[in-house]
Amino acid sequence: MANPAMDDDLSAPRSPAEAYSRFRDRQSSPLLTRFADGYGFAFDDYQREACTHVENGSGVLVAAPTGAGKTIVGEFAVFLALEEGRKCFYTTPIKALSNQKYADLVRRHGSANVGLLTGDSSVNPEAPVVVMTTEVLRNMIYARSSTLANLGYVVMDEVHYLADRFRGAVWEEVIIGLAESVQVVALSATVSNAEEFGEWLSAVRGEMAVVVSERRPVPLFQHVMVGRTIYDLFADDAPTAVAAPKGREPEVNPALVKVARDESRYVRDDSRRPRGRNGKGKRTVAYGSGAYGGGAARSRNESVRTDAVGRRPRSLAAPSRAEMVEQLDSEGLLPAIVFIFSRVGCDGAVRQLLASGVRLTTREAQVEISAILERHVSGLSPSDLRALDYDRFAEALVRGIAAHHAGMLPAFKECVEEAFVRGLIKVVFATETLALGINMPARSVVLEKLVKYNGETHADITPGEYTQLTGRAGRRGIDVEGHAVVLWQPGLDPRAVAGLASRRTYPLRSSFAPTYNMAVNLVGSVGRERARTLLEQSFAQFQSDRSVVGLARSLAKNTEAIRGYLEQAQCDKGDFTEYARLRAEVTELEAAAARERRTDRQAEAVQVLLTLKPGDILRVPSGKSQGWVVVIDPSTRVENQGPRPMVMTDDRQVRRLSVTDFPQPPVVVGRMRVPKHFNPKEPASRRNLSAAFRSKLAEVDLTPTRRRGPAAEGDLVEEIATLRDTLRRHPCHLCPDREAHARWAERALRLERENARTQERAATRTNTIATHFDKICLVLESQGYLSGDGQSRVTDAGRMLARIYAELDLVAAECIRDGVFDDLSAPQLAAVLSSLVFQARRSDDGARRPRMPDHASNEAMTEVRRIWRTVSLVERDARLPRAPEPDMGFSEIAYGWAAGRSLAQVLSDTDLTAGDFVRWVRQVTDFAGQIADAAGPGPLREVAHEVVRSMRRGVVTYSADDDEPADDLSGADLP
Repeated sequence: MANPAMDDDLSAPRSPAEAYSRFRDRQSSPLLTRFADGYGFAFDDYQREACTHVENGSGVLVAAPTGAGKTIVGEFAVFLALEEGRKCFYTTPIKALSNQKYADLVRRHGSANVGLLTGDSSVNPEAPVVVMTTEVLRNMIYARSSTLANLGYVVMDEVHYLADRFRGAVWEEVIIGLAESVQVVALSATVSNAEEFGEWLSAVRGEMAVVVSERRPVPLFQHVMVGRTIYDLFADDAPTAVAAPKGREPEVNPALVKVARDESRYVRDDSRRPRGRNGKGKRTVAYGSGAYGGGAARSRNESVRTDAVGRRPRSLAAPSRAEMVEQLDSEGLLPAIVFIFSRVGCDGAVRQLLASGVRLTTREAQVEISAILERHVSGLSPSDLRALDYDRFAEALVRGIAAHHAGMLPAFKECVEEAFVRGLIKVVFATETLALGINMPARSVVLEKLVKYNGETHADITPGEYTQLTGRAGRRGIDVEGHAVVLWQPGLDPRAVAGLASRRTYPLRSSFAPTYNMAVNLVGSVGRERARTLLEQSFAQFQSDRSVVGLARSLAKNTEAIRGYLEQAQCDKGDFTEYARLRAEVTELEAAAARERRTDRQAEAVQVLLTLKPGDILRVPSGKSQGWVVVIDPSTRVENQGPRPMVMTDDRQVRRLSVTDFPQPPVVVGRMRVPKHFNPKEPASRRNLSAAFRSKLAEVDLTPTRRRGPAAEGDLVEEIATLRDTLRRHPCHLCPDREAHARWAERALRLERENARTQERAATRTNTIATHFDKICLVLESQGYLSGDGQSRVTDAGRMLARIYAELDLVAAECIRDGVFDDLSAPQLAAVLSSLVFQARRSDDGARRPRMPDHASNEAMTEVRRIWRTVSLVERDARLPRAPEPDMGFSEIAYGWAAGRSLAQVLSDTDLTAGDFVRWVRQVTDFAGQIADAAGPGPLREVAHEVVRSMRRGVVTYSADDDEPADDLSGADLP
């Protein structure tokens, strides 16, 4: 990676000291020196240290900030492999990064020496250097591919992806499965537990050095934009710009503290909702120079216009996006990436800038952008471009404005990436996907909010996420400094923002868990016992075992405290510990009786909800749906949530209810007709039903019927009475200091209960992964994929399952064995297969229910769901989590595309974005290829191959980054 800011001109004269240092380097590390000579800049100390470890034959984990140049270490491994006549595999988490790295290495080493292997591409696969996705290498290891012969080095770029909950396990499978002779070069973003990760790597790979650099190559200054005024976040230099003195926390800019204090006068107390974690920055007592506070303003040639300290900002209102961009432009802070945690928000921001007339490009840049557009979309038909709203996208790009998220067509994203890297695009509105993948640094990063939707709720971003996002600011070799700007929001606490910016915490947590496919592959490769041993070496188990040490410390500490508390509780009238245990037992039994009564009521409520029918009228006693409601759709099947009927309230709100809405079992007081095709999204439909609902309410008896609560169990009541009598007769019951003794004893008993829970946790964390593997093997034996004769050999069915890598692998294998996919046409098979890989981004209560496109596919889908339920029961018996339910949400689209319909036709009746459409089509085609391999010779293989051929056309064949992680990490669009 070229670095003009650190050029090492090889032709320039050197001082005697420099010449001697270079001579010494050549003597001690001749290969490293020759490698470094091929770059136009001097290596950082950490890069040289890590490369030296690799040259000396050690594996190495390199953890460094984004843009710090850690890929140099991976490229050195490539260099060594070519020098030694060995192979090097360079792995990345996503295809787009593989493509990018392939191009980089071809430029450096020539196309004859470099190959590419992804799900879509196979270029020169027997080359000495092959770039590939990590899944490809995992599959090679399981298949014992001959391509692994003479493999000397494996570079694992972005290795922190092993924390990814969907695909992270692949990294651990590779690390565990590689031959001991292979040197691993692991490149990671800065993580706070790099030493722990390195310790695990050493345990499973042998010698493994850890090289950590927290130095950003470009200093990062932190700001907050209030209205159209930009403030420094810190009173002095930001801790991301210079090393803060030890023992001293950075102080928040007092001008921002004053802004927050002034705002509180205008905002009701209960509406001040701090965003971000509670910061621990000290409250400042000295005012800096101007609203910038001094540090960053003094360190920059340009100055940012601010208000004087002590004067209230011109406006606390957030600027419009056009005003924000204009302000950044006027202060020389473009190009910028503006992170918005929503695809809809990113696209909306682009439309707002277009409507405002913002133009950020010169005429020369516009010509270059037009050429980029033409090159990337030249193969798309005019009808496809119309369906993709290409004219608006192109107009924005030519003006220097773009969005970037996983919902975009890959070809469009490639246009944005190329134009941005070349400095032609000035502002990109992006979801957090951009912080994890393609190399697109900017001068500034802007965070519109510090809250995002995580799939379940709105949550503050973590310090690690903040570090990852703002790490894009500052282009090495171009910018002398980078800038992170947070937009002011009502109730924002500057100390909380300072806490996010100061804490560089990004712990790496394993997401590893054995799967059915993994189990049959491992058992087939090394046998069951060896497989179990290998899984016990996973990072997940390593972290669990380390946590047990901490639990043991807690146990010892609590045991000592219990002894002291019981000594304080001693009574001269008798054994007070015995008395305290009797009291605790009474309390526990009384609580159990109360719980039993609540459980009985809840069970009765569940039963009533399960029997509801459309048109039933009932009353919700409390909560946001309180009042009379009419049932629209009983919809009793909701994963892990019990019955969730959809209702309409008497004020025309459509909601889903749950058992928690009913402290007492509900009573149906009447019924009315609900139209068969009632659409809750249509205001007219809701108005008409509401009118009928109100009319019906006037007719029925609305006096709720009282239900008798369930009687307490006689045995339990009798036991409580017996214990109370024993208590009264205990000698300590009459002690005048009884309650004082009881307080000490209760503390001891509380710690005893805590110890019991701790011991239970410790027991469950020992051999967690291996125990999970045993349960999986039990299921596989019961279904005939492993032999049940004590040998656990892989059967023919197991070898078929070994070729299926989808989440619902076992369900798919059972469908093949039962002939569910037989006799389907290619479009029908595409529709059915899509249900086993597709996962909707969010639930939409008012959306039309998904359905299968025709009778044959619907019958097959009925069988798929039957098999899924059967597998779920087996998993339940084995105490395994149930696999996700098949999702028909993409079936009609998959059918239409496989049948040859145009892009405009398949997208016309769906809210799916072009990017999601391309990604899911590729998921279906990849899965169809797996089904073809698993099925073996015969009609099903031919039809599965036809699915692949019929769906790989048009926009689907245009790019290869379909495995990009879903943005937002949420599956939800927000306004």
